[in-house]
Amino acid sequence: MRVFLQRVSQAAVHIDSELVGSCGPGLLLLLGVCQGDSEAEADYLVDKCLNLRVFSDAEGKMNLSLLDLQGEALVISQFTLYGDTRRGRRPSFTAAAPPEVSEPLYEYFVQQLRQRGSIKVATGKFGADMQVGLVNDGPVSIMLEKAPNNGDALPH
Repeated sequence: MRVFLQRVSQAAVHIDSELVGSCGPGLLLLLGVCQGDSEAEADYLVDKCLNLRVFSDAEGKMNLSLLDLQGEALVISQFTLYGDTRRGRRPSFTAAAPPEVSEPLYEYFVQQLRQRGSIKVATGKFGADMQVGLVNDGPVSIMLEKAPNNGDALPH
């Protein structure tokens, strides 16, 4: 499972010109689910997203987490995080989990983020063609990954 985390001052998602979800200061989380992922990978990444110290303290050091700030989150499903471009000119998405697997894990991730964080969590619509806008704060963008059936987070 992968999460592309971006610290934002604001973010919003539209479908057919209609606002579907938005957040104020906090995190935009693009979530990709791969073959073999389970709730264990989601749990690990929820904890990381809530507790990763990517917000500045009074001295300007990244010492504060989303929980510390009681910030907001916008979570968008993003199977293209598993695009493989090693061969040819068209990405392959065979590593991405099919919708019948990835949608329940996406919903679980969102539910856990809300329950464990007690923060405002907005979403897009799974599988929809969405337009996502954001103001990246910093900019700060970090790829988080947890491989299925593996206890270690993978660098990206």
